[in-house]
Order: sequence, then C-alpha cells, then structure tokens
Amino acid sequence: MAKAIAICNQKGGVGKSTTAVNVGSYLAIAGLKTLLIDLDPQGNATTAAGISRSGLEKDTYAVLVHQLPALEAIRKTSIDRLDLLPASLDLAGAETYLTSVENRETVLRQVVDPLRASYDFLLFDCPPSLGLLTVNALVAADSTLIPVQCEYLALEGLNTLMHAVNLIKQNLNPSLRVGGIVLTMTDFRANLSREVADEVKRFFKDLVFNTAIPRNIRLAESPSFGKPICLYDPDSTGALAYQLLTQEVISKEGSN
Repeated sequence: MAKAIAICNQKGGVGKSTTAVNVGSYLAIAGLKTLLIDLDPQGNATTAAGISRSGLEKDTYAVLVHQLPALEAIRKTSIDRLDLLPASLDLAGAETYLTSVENRETVLRQVVDPLRASYDFLLFDCPPSLGLLTVNALVAADSTLIPVQCEYLALEGLNTLMHAVNLIKQNLNPSLRVGGIVLTMTDFRANLSREVADEVKRFFKDLVFNTAIPRNIRLAESPSFGKPICLYDPDSTGALAYQLLTQEVISKEGSN
C-alpha cells in the first residue's frame, strides 16, 4: 500500500513544488511507483513535471468537484514510474465548492484511497495556505514533508503549521505524523542561513532532515524547461541534494 505524503507549508516560495517534483522523480528512479497529485491552483508541479496546463480538462479540479474518476485524469510523465494528477487554475474554485460539501475534509481521501494499491508513494503538492485543499491533503496523508526556507520568521510559520497538523491529527486523521522538515534555498556561507538552520534544528531536533537543499541556479531553471532536475542537470548540486533527500525519505517512511 502506498505511503501518502503531504508536502506543505502555508508560506509561498519555500520550494514545495520543487521538492514534490524532484523527490517524486528520484522515488521513481529508485524503482518506486509514484503518483504526484498537484493541489495548487498555480500548477507549478504540473508545469515542472512537463505537462502543459493549457486546455486541461481532466485535472484535480474535475476529480474533486465533478467526481471524474482519478484514473481518467492521471497522466504519464517523462520519467518511468512517475505519474501526475495535474492541476489547472480551475482548482482555485475548489475551495468554494468544498465549503458546502458534507464531510468536506475527507473528499480527497475518498479519491486517493483506492489508488494506494497501485503505487508505492502518493505525494500531495499543497497550495501556500491552510485552506481546505491543504486540510484535505493532511487528512488523506500518512505524513508531512515540510520545506522551510532559511529566512527570518521561518520558525513562526512552522509553529502555525505544526499547530494545524496537531489539530487535524486530534480530530480528523489520528495516524498523521510529521515526516520531516527540509531546509531549502540554503547558502551556509551566509550568516542568516546558518542561524536559521541552527534555530530550526535546535527547536525540532530529529524532525529535520540531514540533507539541506542549496540555492542552485539549475534547480531554479529546470521548471521553465518542464524537466525535473534529474533530467535537466543530473550532475548539479541541486540534483545531488534531492537524490540524498529522497534516500532519507525512503529510509524514514520504510521504518514507519
């Protein structure tokens, strides 16, 4: 049965989609069948995985709102064993729709639970908010992977997210756990990056992954070419970092 991981942080620009696409890619390269589910109306994971958002009709919105069977919307990517449930701008309307639905927090879980037998991993790329799409992802997930940019106020945002995760664990998904925190966009030559990293590690201890993701121009470029970093520049420092992070994810999830 697939392990389901919600990649979330209510702050934007911290590397959620980059992490979702690249961890998903390296999971697939490691021989693990992976489904990436794009829950962000911006569709960055969809674009970065090489799927055009223009004219998309069979997407996450159609699955959540119009009850389109998920299997009809899932797309193959250029990486063997990596599939994608894509997102379009229409998904922005899903929040409004979900507010009036009975058991609104469990809509996504009902969609993805039948898919677990067909995959090793399900990855949810969440929007930069704690709205109903993110809540649905947390209710459907076994664990969270939280990207945190090394900047001031990082801990403040983390505490808010941890509180939300705990509420969902208490009320909606007792099996939910924090799988790990990954430091992103790091530059340990800068005092700020080192200070924030030290603060996060001091506060969250073993929850922080050993691998940090560096600021890397090749990582920043790859989404505009519709390629994960393993295809765009597999020898870059960003590619090596995501490869190591994925090995940590496999190890952590395998022990739970």
